[in-house]
Amino acid sequence: MEITVEIGYYPLMDDYEKPVESFLEKLAENKKIALESGTMSSLLTGNYEDMMELLNQQLKPFLEKYPSVFTLKISSACKTCKT
Repeated sequence: MEITVEIGYYPLMDDYEKPVESFLEKLAENKKIALESGTMSSLLTGNYEDMMELLNQQLKPFLEKYPSVFTLKISSACKTCKT
């Protein structure tokens, strides 16, 4: 099943740009997932299993390293998803 995840990453620190850029770079390394970066959030599109594996691998290190807030919306019924 293909899904889209809207994800926002908000490091709670003055120099927030560096962790955000690093997080987006880590997500972009996965060629199974399409990434569309925006100002307040990014859209990730791909297979459910691949997406959950990516999120599981990438969220924890950033949560451990920086005080952070992530917002996620997960959809299997959007215009970028194939039916």
